[in-house]
Amino acid sequence: MPDFSFSRDSAISALRTLGGCTALGLATCAHAAPAFDSESPYMLGDWNGTRTELAEKGYDFKLDYTGEMGSNLHGGYDHDRTARYSDQFGLGTHLDLQKILGWNDAEFQLTITKRSGNNISNDRINDPRVGGFTSAQEVWGRGQTTRLTQMWYQQKFFDQKLDIKVGRFGEGEDFNSFPCDFQNLAFCGSQVGNWVGGIWYNWPVSQWALRVKYHLTPELYAQVGAYEQNPSNLDRGNGFKLSGSGTQGAILPVELVWTPKLNGLPGEYRAGYYYSNAKASDVYKDRNDQPAALSGEAYRSASSKHGVWLGIQQRVTSIASDHSRGLSLFANATMHDKKTNAIDNYVQAGLTYKGPFDARAKDDIGFALARVHVNPAYRKNAEASNRANAVYDYDNPAFLPPQDTEYSAELYYGVHVTNWLTVRPNLQYIRHPGGVNDVDDALIGGIKIQSSF
Repeated sequence: MPDFSFSRDSAISALRTLGGCTALGLATCAHAAPAFDSESPYMLGDWNGTRTELAEKGYDFKLDYTGEMGSNLHGGYDHDRTARYSDQFGLGTHLDLQKILGWNDAEFQLTITKRSGNNISNDRINDPRVGGFTSAQEVWGRGQTTRLTQMWYQQKFFDQKLDIKVGRFGEGEDFNSFPCDFQNLAFCGSQVGNWVGGIWYNWPVSQWALRVKYHLTPELYAQVGAYEQNPSNLDRGNGFKLSGSGTQGAILPVELVWTPKLNGLPGEYRAGYYYSNAKASDVYKDRNDQPAALSGEAYRSASSKHGVWLGIQQRVTSIASDHSRGLSLFANATMHDKKTNAIDNYVQAGLTYKGPFDARAKDDIGFALARVHVNPAYRKNAEASNRANAVYDYDNPAFLPPQDTEYSAELYYGVHVTNWLTVRPNLQYIRHPGGVNDVDDALIGGIKIQSSF
C-alpha cells in the first residue's frame, strides 16, 4: 500500500518517529521551521532549532490531535437530527537509547492519550437497547478519559533480525495492524479488537505485554505475543493502573507478515491466530445444553476463546513523476469462536488513491465496504430472552431486538492542508444499523481532522 500513514493501531511509526520524520530526517525536513510553516511536520515548528537538536541526541516528542464530527443526515434509530464531536490528544516521547545511553538497537516509547466527546452512533444510529457494532466516530470509545497508552522498551539482536518489545501496549500495535484514515470503525485499526473487544484491547487501552518478532527474510517475519487479559484495564478510572489485579488470563496471538514489492510496488500481507486461555461465557446455552434465557440457569463456561484473521494491503499503481502517488487496494477478514462471541465473522475491502490531481499531489481519496455478521446463537439468545419475558413487540421498551448483519460503507476525500494538518470530510452509509432490521438505514456526514503540533 502506498501510504500506511497515521494509524493509531498499525502505523505506529508515526508515533515512534514522533513527527513523521526520523531523527535523521528531522534535520532536513523541519530544521528551524517557524510555527505554522506549511512544509513543517509540526504546527509549532522546530522550536528555533531545539527540536532538531534534541532529535539528533535521541529525544523525539509528539503531540497529536484527532477530532471527528458525525451527523445523522437521514435514517437511523432516532431521526432527530443532530451532530456530535469526539476527539483525542496524544502526547508521546520516543527515546533512542543507543544515542542516549549507548545501548545498541534499543528504544523506549511513552504515550499518554486523552479522549473526550460524544458519538452519534450511540443513540441516533443504533438502537440503545442492544447497541451497535461499528461506530461512525472511531476515536470515541474505551472511556472518555486520560490513559497511559504506551510504555514499552524494545531491543533488537542478531543484526536486528530478532526484535523483542516488553511493557504496556495494545495488541493492534503489532498484530492485525491496519491504518486509520477512515472515520468509521469498521475500516480503522485492528479489526480483531473491534469484534472481540472484551479480550483484545485496541488503542488507547494498554496492558502488560511481551512481543517477540523474528525476520526469516528481509520481507518475511513471524511474531508471537503474550498480553495480560484484564478487563479492569477498560475501566474509566484505571487509565494509569499498573498492577495486575483483576487479571483473568492471557491472550496469545501469532502472526506471519509478508511485505513484498510486487512490480516494485509495496504490499503487506498478514495471517494470524489468537488464543485466550481465560474462561469465556457461552452466548446461548447453559451447562445442560439448554437456552439459558429460558432455563434461568447460568450460561455455561468455556475454557478458552480463539479466532483467526487475514489482512491485505497492496499498492497497484504509481505515477512516474511521484512514486508516492497511486492506487492501493486492501481487504481484511476475521473469524471468531461461535460458542462465545457475538460476532462470528467480518469482511471488509476498499481502496485509497494518493495524489488524485497534479495540483493536489498529497490529497487522498478512500472508499470501503464492510459486512459484520452476528453469530446465529447470539441472535437465538435474544429471541429466547423475549420469549422468556413474553415480549414480542419491537416498540416495547423491554423487547431485545435480535441482531443479524450490518453493512457499512464510507467515502472520504482527504485534504492535505499542510504537512501538519489533514481534513477528511466523509459520507457513511449504514444498512441495518446494529444488525437490527427494524432500524432504518442511516446516512451519516462526517469530518475527520488529524493534526500534529
